[in-house]
Amino acid sequence: MSKNKFYITTTLPYVNADPHIGFAMEIVEADAVARLHQQMGEEVIFNFGTDEHGLKIYRKALEQGKEPQDYADEYAARFDNLKKALNLSYNYFIRTTDMHHKSAAFEFWKRCKANGDIYKKNYRVKYCVGCELEKTNSELVDEKCPIHPNLEIEIIEEENYFFKFSKYRQPLLDFYKKNPDFVIPEGKFNEIKSFVQSGLEDFSISRLKSKMPWGIDVPGDLQQVMYVWFDALINYISTLGWPEDRQKFTDFWPGLQVAGLDNLRQQSAIWQAMLMSAGLPNTKQIFIHGFMTVNGQKISKSLGTSIDPIAMADKYGTDAVRYFLLAKVHPYDGSDFSYDKFEEAYNSDLANGLGNLAARVAKLAEKTSYQFPVNSYQLVEKFASEIGGQLEGFRFDEAMKIIWRWITETDKQIEEVKPWTLEGAALGDALMPWVEEIRKIGTALLPFLPETAEKILAQYKGPEIKSVPPLFPRIK
Repeated sequence: MSKNKFYITTTLPYVNADPHIGFAMEIVEADAVARLHQQMGEEVIFNFGTDEHGLKIYRKALEQGKEPQDYADEYAARFDNLKKALNLSYNYFIRTTDMHHKSAAFEFWKRCKANGDIYKKNYRVKYCVGCELEKTNSELVDEKCPIHPNLEIEIIEEENYFFKFSKYRQPLLDFYKKNPDFVIPEGKFNEIKSFVQSGLEDFSISRLKSKMPWGIDVPGDLQQVMYVWFDALINYISTLGWPEDRQKFTDFWPGLQVAGLDNLRQQSAIWQAMLMSAGLPNTKQIFIHGFMTVNGQKISKSLGTSIDPIAMADKYGTDAVRYFLLAKVHPYDGSDFSYDKFEEAYNSDLANGLGNLAARVAKLAEKTSYQFPVNSYQLVEKFASEIGGQLEGFRFDEAMKIIWRWITETDKQIEEVKPWTLEGAALGDALMPWVEEIRKIGTALLPFLPETAEKILAQYKGPEIKSVPPLFPRIK
């Protein structure tokens, strides 16, 4: 990745269900990082999109009596709707059914095969359609996948192509050793290192087209289609124009990947081995976030815990949703969501905290003809060091705590000085330090709550400062 160029990508969600609050957390986290780098003056590519091949998608389409492509088109649009609802800054939206992605996957396969890493054999395996992954007996609980206990484990027995994953045990371990911050948090890095150290097994990377036709054709074998995980992972570079656009690829890759706990093995081991096989640079860093629960339960449509982030944003406002996901969810371990917790955080931190501070100073500023110097919107030292440092470790919650302590300290100063007892120029002089603090807070909030930050900076730009409607009306 070239200097002053930055690339970040989320995983691609399967288009077999509507977006839920758990995935919204991942893309809002990635958006905060992307916006920070934009604010630092870097050219940013922020990639998002949809994973549209595989058995799970094929069966869902058949269940609804639709062609797989029509089904994928419908659900891809639903995920793209997150951009407006959550005020996301992604500028690339890739779909694995895009023609360019298909051609990139085709070329990637050929490079791995030319390197001697693809071969054909008969095999029999236990398979979870929900994960789209093979499962060993040790990974099953009562013959069920613990992630998808509502689905029966299926037996796949056929002749497929395999990837020589076993060949990359030592290269991966060597890579991990040279890159001690490759996976964040450290606990997840230790987990994948232990997994690779224990030995790797080759895995199937194709399916018989006669059984599962919804996939990208295998080069030179029209009887087989690529396994969904092999195809989908390539999106991280196909979105950059690889292999044709060498300049863009060189400028932006390797980049930063954001993924969930269930993607640890695929992103930090399988994808890295595939890149090595194709002779391409490995990912720069991977952040693995925790899972969210809802009222103490796994997010599930059947359990009624699949919270719709778009509906939440419509009801409470985009930045209220962003605030909870960034400030109240532990980025490593995940956290529980409930509407009670959400509304409590909204009222205490947003309405009574940030909103009240901005409103009370503006109300006082209206009482004076004081001309406040126009704000320059520059990054501030506190933001660049303390807050930026927390984001380097993906501690969004700690970054937000710093800003909210800042808000609390400013409020405390106002209470001590009691500026409402002053008038005229004396009032203006007293308000000036707090006007500057609010401007700095607004600048610091730009990556996290961009809409609110822009409202604050517009209101406090100067030379006159006036009252505006509440940023966050209290929930009663």
